[in-house]
Amino acid sequence: MPKYVIERELPGAGNLPAETLQAISQKSCGVLQGLGPQIQWVQSYVTDDKIYCIYIAPNADIVREHARQGGFPANSVAEVRAVIDPTTAE
Repeated sequence: MPKYVIERELPGAGNLPAETLQAISQKSCGVLQGLGPQIQWVQSYVTDDKIYCIYIAPNADIVREHARQGGFPANSVAEVRAVIDPTTAE
C-alpha cells in the first residue's frame, strides 16, 4: 500500500505543549477509526512551524479526507516513491 508524507503548516508547532499535541493526536486517531483500517498513521515529526506526518493509505484522497474531518491543514500530500538511507550507498 502507498505511503504518504503530509506537510502541515502550523505556526508555532514546535512550542505546543504536550497536552495540545496529545489532543491533536487523539483527534487524529478518532478520525482514523471512523475512516476504517485502510488508512494508518505511522509517525509525525514536529518542527518549529510545521508537522510532517507519515501515513499508509490506498490513495491521497483519503489522506486529504482525514485532514478535512480532523480540521488539520494538509498543505502538501506527496506519495513516497522510494526510501533511501546509508545502506543504499553500499
